[in-house]
Amino acid sequence: MGNLYVISGSSGVGKGTVIKEFLRKHPEFKLSVSCTTRAPRDGEVDGVNYFFLSKDEFQKRINNGDFLEWAEFSGNMYGTGKDYVEKTLNAGHNLILEIDTKGALNVKSIMPEAKLIFILPPSMEELESRLRGRKTETEEAIQKRLASTKLEIENSKRFDYKVINDNINQAIADLEKFML
Repeated sequence: MGNLYVISGSSGVGKGTVIKEFLRKHPEFKLSVSCTTRAPRDGEVDGVNYFFLSKDEFQKRINNGDFLEWAEFSGNMYGTGKDYVEKTLNAGHNLILEIDTKGALNVKSIMPEAKLIFILPPSMEELESRLRGRKTETEEAIQKRLASTKLEIENSKRFDYKVINDNINQAIADLEKFML
């Protein structure tokens, strides 16, 4: 039986980069494939990047209780399928979910053996600098993300482990301490 690790962190903390580098070093771990109602982007493959579902199919799965967690972002639905997670773990694979803090806490309530890991920015100032450095969002969007970060950091008090992403190599080493 594999182990389930749920990694969360605010937008801009670099959790995707940390996870990608961790998986490059540790290919024995798998990254969960989420379900979504958004259209595939160029190069994305159903069942590899996401499981692409219609809104009706997604709603039917919600109604059937088929998700460990789900959320709506920018008009699209995203969720983690129970069946996919259970099959992966039962096959003996360690699995990483990359989801928001609310979803992580929901997973923990259903699967208490899951280990929750929160990726923190070195400081709020650094996080703001990273968000601004992207040059992809309005001032209003940046302020909204910073406000939601404070709530996520508050929720992270209920997580098993915290990793500060100040240095990518140190962040990966910290993950290795918790996951290997």
